[in-house]
Amino acid sequence: MHRTWNYCDLPAWLLASAEFNEDPRPFEIVGVRQSNKHLFRRLDELADADERARTFHEYMSVQFHLHEWNRDHSDCARRSLKNSYVRFLRGWGVDSSSIEAAVLKAWVESRIGIPPSFHRGKLRGDDPESQMAFATDRMRGSERTNAINQQLDLLFTFGQYELARRCPGERWFQLFRGTNDAGDYEVLQEVDKRERLVRLNNLSSFTPDQERAFEFGGTVWQASVPLVKVFFWSRLLPESILKGEDEFLVIGGVYRVRKVL
Repeated sequence: MHRTWNYCDLPAWLLASAEFNEDPRPFEIVGVRQSNKHLFRRLDELADADERARTFHEYMSVQFHLHEWNRDHSDCARRSLKNSYVRFLRGWGVDSSSIEAAVLKAWVESRIGIPPSFHRGKLRGDDPESQMAFATDRMRGSERTNAINQQLDLLFTFGQYELARRCPGERWFQLFRGTNDAGDYEVLQEVDKRERLVRLNNLSSFTPDQERAFEFGGTVWQASVPLVKVFFWSRLLPESILKGEDEFLVIGGVYRVRKVL
C-alpha cells in the first residue's frame, strides 16, 4: 500500500517499516540542505538554540518572500501570509483533521512516500468519497500558498539539524500517544497482551508526558520513536514564533507500541 518512490535518499518501503524504526539511520530530502547551504553554515556559527530558531525563521521569511507580504496590506497578501508554514503547524495543533493538517499529510506522502490512512475518517483505496474529501482539503489548504511543500522541506531539514545538535548520539525518544479509537488501527502483529505492531497514520501526534497523553484518549501507547522520523516538535521554535503544547509530529508507518496501564 506504500508508494514506491519519494524524494528521500532511502526508499519509502524502508522508511515505513518496523525494521527501520528498530534500527534507524539518518535520511534526508534530496537537495534541500545543499540548496540552502548558506543557512546551515550560519547556523553552525550560533551556539544558542533560540537564536538559531530565529535565524531560521528570518531566513524562511526572506526565502519565501513573507517579508514582502508583511509590507503589503492587501487582502490577497494577508491571505498569503496566513499560509506560511507557521499557519499549518498552528492548524494541526487545533485539529489533526483540519485543512492545514491535510497539507501536512500530503507533504509526508509526497516527500517520504507514506500515504495517509486517516483524515476526517479512514482513508481507503476502495472509498473514493473519503479520498475526495482529503484531496479537497489538501487543495483548499495549498491554494494561495507560496511553495508550501518547499517550506515544509526546509522545516523538516532544520528540525533534523537541531535534533542532531541538541541530542548527539541519541537515536530514539520514548513518546506516548493517546487515542479513543485504538480498535480502528491496522494491527499487523499482536506480540502479547500489551504489545503490538500497528500502522500509524502518515503523520501522528505524540507527547513525552505520559499523563498528558491520557487527556487525548482512554488508550495510551508508548513507542520508541526514531529521532530521524520526527517531522516537528513544538520546542523547536520559540514561543514568540509558535505557541503550542509539548507535542511531537511523527512520520508514520509500522510501529511497535506498548499499552500503558
